Amino acid sequence: MPEEQPAAIPPAAEGHLVWLEVAALFDGVGASPVRDAHVVYDASSILYVGPAGKPPAPGLRRPGQLEPDARLPGYTLLPALIESHAHLFLEGGVLDRERRAATLHLDTGSLLGAAQQRLERLARLGIGAVRDAADRLGIGLVLAKLSRSPGRPLMPAVESPGAAIHHRGKYGSFIGRPLEDHPTLRACVRSRVIDGADRVKLIATGIVDFASGQVREPPQMTAAEVAALVAAASDFGRQTFAHASGPEGIEHVVEGGVGSVEHGLGIGPDQLARMRERRIAWTPTFAPVRAQLDNAERLGLDARTVSGLRRLLDDHARQLVRAYEIGVPLLAGSDAGSQGVPHGLGLLDELELMEQAGLPPAAVLTAATGGASAYLSAGTSFGRIVAGAPSRFILTRHSPLEGIANLRKDRIVVIDGVAHPTAPSMDTAGL
Repeated sequence: MPEEQPAAIPPAAEGHLVWLEVAALFDGVGASPVRDAHVVYDASSILYVGPAGKPPAPGLRRPGQLEPDARLPGYTLLPALIESHAHLFLEGGVLDRERRAATLHLDTGSLLGAAQQRLERLARLGIGAVRDAADRLGIGLVLAKLSRSPGRPLMPAVESPGAAIHHRGKYGSFIGRPLEDHPTLRACVRSRVIDGADRVKLIATGIVDFASGQVREPPQMTAAEVAALVAAASDFGRQTFAHASGPEGIEHVVEGGVGSVEHGLGIGPDQLARMRERRIAWTPTFAPVRAQLDNAERLGLDARTVSGLRRLLDDHARQLVRAYEIGVPLLAGSDAGSQGVPHGLGLLDELELMEQAGLPPAAVLTAATGGASAYLSAGTSFGRIVAGAPSRFILTRHSPLEGIANLRKDRIVVIDGVAHPTAPSMDTAGL
């Protein structure tokens, strides 16, 4: 039997509305979909969302239009995804250490060109916005500005902190610049804002030693330093997010009041409870740890390290379920650009890992759509299917509410009113 062809959806344009009727609609925040819904949009935004018995009013249709442009009885509509932690300047699918190291020495123009090509592929995969997680060269800042320009190419919206803030001589020099370059903490934050940062990224700890499951070095930043940086960022109207792993380092960023904890390996129940109370989000980034485990033989990891990776992932999964059950805000970020984590496909891996950890599909999707939107400086419109939100969404005959893996199957991605049929692909070259 021949495979069913994707639905034909006309492009929206200024002054040309498109009216769809779909079987199910996930709005980005609800636990269950709306059945039989109407959606009207143009090239810039969604204009109307309503249930089956409430078609759009005459002013929300083209003159004389009585029927939808497309009836899609087998389709689920959901927001385009938000990638909440990615390093856009790095190609993530590369496992070879020498090749990765060489990438860091490429000129800025080459890295920027590769990142821009990467972004077009992300848009076609159904990623509508990316929270870049820092680079010292300012590539993310250029991409963020480009994504907001009137004549922008096909790409997700991008937010970037520019260079992260770390202590000189400590972990983070490849994505950040040291605090010690400035006379005060506030002056450091101010410099990032002047550079154009949408938010401020802190490197509060080193990284986890996979064999032992511990961060071997003391935290880079004290709770007082974190609090001062957070206060300065708030004065400039910027959110903060912090790389932090290990119980002591996580404690410092939670007490310091960051907007979100990134990675959080070794996070504990008491810390999660305070995060819930203070509305501090958590981006758990399973994907880079799982990539090490999945490629252990190729990377030459010994049995002790493999065992440590498994323990880390098992504990991380338990804490994620605990965080979900008590109501910690959760964000889906893959740490794409890390070794073995390609952009776009890495986010799909992350979502599947969150489901495998024990989260319901709707909760996973919320972490990648409406739940993440409040932590974007663009506001709550991204990641939602509501009037006023950007016309960026996914249409699929394979509902991800029945299993996150369905996001890998054929789908139609609408970006700024234009439909792009997308077939499954595992090609990670350049990602």
